[in-house]
Amino acid sequence: MVKPSLLYRISLALLLVTVSIHAQNVESLALVNSTSVEPVVKAPVSKGASDGAIITRKDARTITLKIPPPRGMIVDRVGEPIAQNQVVYQVALQYRQFEDADRDFVINWARTRLDQLQGLVPNIISKTDDELYDHYRHRRWLPLLVTSEMGEKEAREIEPKLTSGLILAPLYSRFYPQGEIAAHIIGYAGSMGKLPTGPINFNEPLWEETEGRAGLEKLFNTQLTGEPGMKKLLFDESGNKLLEEQVKRPRPGGTLVTTLDLKWQLLAEKTLRAGCRRGAFVVIDVITGEVLVMASRPSFDLNDFIPGISEVDFKALNEDPATPLYGRAFQSAYPPASSFKPIVALAALNNKVVTEDSTIYCPAAISVGRAVFNNWTKIPEGSIDVKRALARSCNTWFYQVGIDVGPSSFLNLARTLGYGERSGLPLIGETPGLVPSDKWMLANEKRRILDGDTANMSIGQGSLLASPLQVAQGMAGIANGGALPKLQLIRQVQDTRGRVVLAPLPERKRWLGVDYNAVEIVRKGMSDVVNAGGGTGQSAQLSYTTLCGKTGTAQWGPPAKNQRLAWFAGFLPEDNPRYSFAVLYEGRPGEKVSGGRMAAPMVKKFFEGIKDDIKDTIAPPQKALIVVEGGDGETIPAATIVPEGLDSETEGFIGNPGNDAPLRALPVERLDTDLFDGINEIPAPEPRAIRAIPVGEDEVIQGVIEEP
Repeated sequence: MVKPSLLYRISLALLLVTVSIHAQNVESLALVNSTSVEPVVKAPVSKGASDGAIITRKDARTITLKIPPPRGMIVDRVGEPIAQNQVVYQVALQYRQFEDADRDFVINWARTRLDQLQGLVPNIISKTDDELYDHYRHRRWLPLLVTSEMGEKEAREIEPKLTSGLILAPLYSRFYPQGEIAAHIIGYAGSMGKLPTGPINFNEPLWEETEGRAGLEKLFNTQLTGEPGMKKLLFDESGNKLLEEQVKRPRPGGTLVTTLDLKWQLLAEKTLRAGCRRGAFVVIDVITGEVLVMASRPSFDLNDFIPGISEVDFKALNEDPATPLYGRAFQSAYPPASSFKPIVALAALNNKVVTEDSTIYCPAAISVGRAVFNNWTKIPEGSIDVKRALARSCNTWFYQVGIDVGPSSFLNLARTLGYGERSGLPLIGETPGLVPSDKWMLANEKRRILDGDTANMSIGQGSLLASPLQVAQGMAGIANGGALPKLQLIRQVQDTRGRVVLAPLPERKRWLGVDYNAVEIVRKGMSDVVNAGGGTGQSAQLSYTTLCGKTGTAQWGPPAKNQRLAWFAGFLPEDNPRYSFAVLYEGRPGEKVSGGRMAAPMVKKFFEGIKDDIKDTIAPPQKALIVVEGGDGETIPAATIVPEGLDSETEGFIGNPGNDAPLRALPVERLDTDLFDGINEIPAPEPRAIRAIPVGEDEVIQGVIEEP
């Protein structure tokens, strides 16, 4: 029979052993930008009853760690990845539990292994003696990362060469497979902060957590950040791992599906690289308002910011005179130049100031007050109508008509078409551009809008400023004819199970309220720009459809630089427009440029490169076959059907339907909820472009060929 005192002593000993193992400090794994991929660890060492001890074991640890979730993907409209994760590796120093934990011994042990890495791996992270010893004191159960990230191939090559005490720690890192493609839109992710170096805290992250720092990565950070998991680790007093248990699995972030077409975006950026040193390219679906292309040149490689960019490299990017960090497509404001003329023509036709057939005599220059306003050529154009004025980009026609129709008329139409305000897209730093009013002129120029200002703005210069995105949006409104579509950049947000949690629908931003016949006349004039003799944009002619466009050239920036920019904007096809576009070319100081020579050829190169895609999209639907009732089996084509209660002349119906014309999609009603409330509250940078100085447009035509 066992005496009570002995039983009591045995029970107390067992209790103390249990407490010594479980009631200890908590610690976390110091990995940078990792994922749920687990570090390489030794197998657990079995323990027997003889390992128990009455004395508490101060070196045993139970550690509870938070597992940061992998970020969700950002993809294009068909699922091609633009932002994703990849497995990378870092060499780490893995301490053992030393019997003699003397400071000098610990430091020498670590230095010996770090010296062995010299020449074996690049980019070794420098560690001080204090850092090496403090990690042993407080965090020795967990690896100490001592190199930068490396790919799998490099890691596998050095793995056999690593000595005892050095391990490879796998982790997830953000990766942008397309590098600089759409960089200003996508943005990048970065660390939320370094892990602590002192004693381990409960529920510390297993590795550094990340967050969106720019672009869509920042604006949709909540949707892209998943739910963290939890892990428990148990170590004995010798540093042996007794238990590793994943209590809760991390759940990755959702998938952000953009409206961008990666194939088209790649081609647009390639076209910009070949065609200009600095510029922008935007393509919009006229029916849905989806932005299919938004490219800015120069750009920058998003991977340079992963896991972090050095101060030296960031300073070089930030101070680069080409401003690669600046998204020209939506952040920069330029004088729209002659790409603005279709708006003036539409306002004049809508207000009956001119008709399709009325002509106006256009000399080489006109006087407005004491100022002389020149055409781009010294040869008078003679008496021409509105379509010829657009095709020839005749400044003197627009000076006269702009003054006759009045600035409030064409400037208000410009605002209706989206000029002077941000688009509402989820973009950081989007410029609102500038459409001046009498109030603005009084505040900034100390006068109201005078006839000289009106003449200048009627050719898209003076105080007017717009981004390439705004110009393409305005062209989408003219192409649609009845309504300005609300622009979209996000198609869907999906959760980890593939369920759609957000899906904006096409909607109209506002009705244009203009005469449809006036729109048709402007479209014909813009077609003549490209397809008629003497048109300034003939270098944009396509082999498979009729493109409508408008060239433009303006001086901008400080006068001392003598710097010009060139535009080509428009839509296609002429008879049933589906895509609008705007291309901007920034000239070098002293360079003589024109929209017809610089910008229009880039449009041709782009749309010819996606000819098959465009042809499939714009092809009219095949006519339905119906059987004549009571006949002998003869079939006849069904006529184009006009929806019940809507004839071809009513509001919202675009096109001239007949037996051979497909119906255009009708603008849908506006949704009740603004999907991106608050995005435009982000302050935009000051416009980088200085208001244009009035200059003659340098599109000189000889015969049917445009010469600068």
